Amino acid sequence: MDKPECFIDTESGGKLYVKESALQILQKIEQPVVVVAVVGLYRTGKSYLMNRLAGKQTGFALGSTIESKTKGIWMWCVPHPTKAGTTLVLLDTEGLGDVDKGDSKHDSNIFCLAVLLSSTLVYNSRGTIDNRAIEELQYVTELTECIKVKSSNNDADDSGEFVKFFPSFIWAVRDFTLERKIDGNDATEDEYLEFALKLKPGTSKKVMEYNLPRECIQNYFPSRKCFTFPFPTAPENVSRLEKLDSADMSSEFLEVTDNFCKYVFQKSDVKKLKDGITVSGRVLGYLAKNYVDTISSGVVPCLENAVIAMAMIENEAAVKDGLEVYQSGMEKLKDSFPLELKDVSSEHQHLSSTATQTFMKRSFRDNDGSYLKTLEEKINKLFDGYLRQNEEASKRQCEDLLSYLSGPMTEKLKQGFYAKPGGYDLFCKDLEDIVKNYNSQANKEVKAEEVLGEFLKQKSVDSKAILQADKKLSEKEKKIKEETEKAVLLEQEIKVKEEKQRQLEEKMEAERRSNEERMRQMKEKMDEEMKLQREEAEHAMESKLREQAALLEKGFKEKADRMNEEMEEFKRQNAEAESNRAREFAEMLKNSNTRHEESMAMMMQQHREQMKAIQEMNTANMQMPCVTN
Repeated sequence: MDKPECFIDTESGGKLYVKESALQILQKIEQPVVVVAVVGLYRTGKSYLMNRLAGKQTGFALGSTIESKTKGIWMWCVPHPTKAGTTLVLLDTEGLGDVDKGDSKHDSNIFCLAVLLSSTLVYNSRGTIDNRAIEELQYVTELTECIKVKSSNNDADDSGEFVKFFPSFIWAVRDFTLERKIDGNDATEDEYLEFALKLKPGTSKKVMEYNLPRECIQNYFPSRKCFTFPFPTAPENVSRLEKLDSADMSSEFLEVTDNFCKYVFQKSDVKKLKDGITVSGRVLGYLAKNYVDTISSGVVPCLENAVIAMAMIENEAAVKDGLEVYQSGMEKLKDSFPLELKDVSSEHQHLSSTATQTFMKRSFRDNDGSYLKTLEEKINKLFDGYLRQNEEASKRQCEDLLSYLSGPMTEKLKQGFYAKPGGYDLFCKDLEDIVKNYNSQANKEVKAEEVLGEFLKQKSVDSKAILQADKKLSEKEKKIKEETEKAVLLEQEIKVKEEKQRQLEEKMEAERRSNEERMRQMKEKMDEEMKLQREEAEHAMESKLREQAALLEKGFKEKADRMNEEMEEFKRQNAEAESNRAREFAEMLKNSNTRHEESMAMMMQQHREQMKAIQEMNTANMQMPCVTN
């Protein structure tokens, strides 16, 4: 995007909605996204920081009056400057506390969406981090009423899991003029933030109200960072900040801005969903629509429901993507039909594996394997279709070859060449030459034996007529010739069945190899998802342990002890979730293997029936009178 675009807007009735044009932009972004959202009171310079992150002087609108310039949420997608193959999505939100709006619920929704959609949340404020500044961040205390983690826990407080999914938190303090000192000692920006978030001991109502927003920031966000920005320029120049040269701006302000940008670029993670699922631009668009529609309907957005909804959309699309990969490859192969079965099977196996890989890359939460099953069934159906098309092409080519080779014989039949004494032997000699030439040219065709069998059956009608009319042969000789011809036809039938048997064995081997590769990819996917789930839980646990250590250091032993119980429950829930996921994967592998075994059993039954038919025909051939060809 060369400039920002409105992402989430407000209807005349006050309801939020996602702009279709923004969704179309996100739909094209297949890369993982790092999403940085800025929130804060209106007219605090949020847009300037977003423009700097985009590497531009202008872009997001900078207001120069007391009115709020940004309405809704605006989006700017740019290539990430330090992470290859990643898109940086910048979200500039409508200023909170706009007097023209006078709607605190609208502000809560904007703040909530910024939290839900971002991987890094920048809170922008002016002056100092004092009690007033923290009270202005009241929206963080309302998150338990605005966001649910699990749909099943309708009445339970599941805010203890927020740390798993919430963005990292940066507090940008603008127009900072104080000395950063704590107890007379110089303090870093982060120490200044932690000092401002320090809890008060006691249980009075006033103390609890003081502690609540601080506890929420500490408990909900996995990491915290602070930047204090001095005045950027002389007061008379602030209104035209985006037009100023760097020479007209404070060098200290520019240095802090550069440090801020470097930190965001290096430390902001790719946006992830529950269980560590990476979010692409396309998924971000789906998420935004899901959350905004949910909020607009008056329902509390639920992380679990959003993931389920996204999984349905993405898994259906993953099946489609996999089929397209398979079909496009087989359509190219079709141009070369007819081919040997082993060549078709080999390409099928390769494309089937690639299609499964494509599916696995995009799919997630296919807990029962139903979408993978759909992909398997559709690929197998397509494969059967391509096998038929290859057989039809082979049949046409074999028939054309026989028509060409038997052309002179057909002319001789029309001219009555064989209707004379000794004509039968001449006919057999010509037929033998046709078969010999045909076998040398069509021996690799999948329908070679079958088409030859049909050809010999057709010619047996001419053969019988010529044999009966041949006055050179005695009745006994004719009888011997008839038996010989029957044996040749039966032998050809056996060859046809043996060829079908060989082709069935090739198909079974292709299915066995395909299943091995599918199972390998499924296990790989399972290991990756389990690893992400564990990393997510470990990351959240590390954050909780840091908070507990900080509480103990500051003398809040009772709160730290309560955290022990919370963390034990957290561990139990994580262990249960991991066990459930492992069980789901085991069931999925089992079901996939069962489908493979059922398919192989059907082919084995067909194999046995064909073997039986071949044995019976061989027995019948052996029981025929001994004849000389």
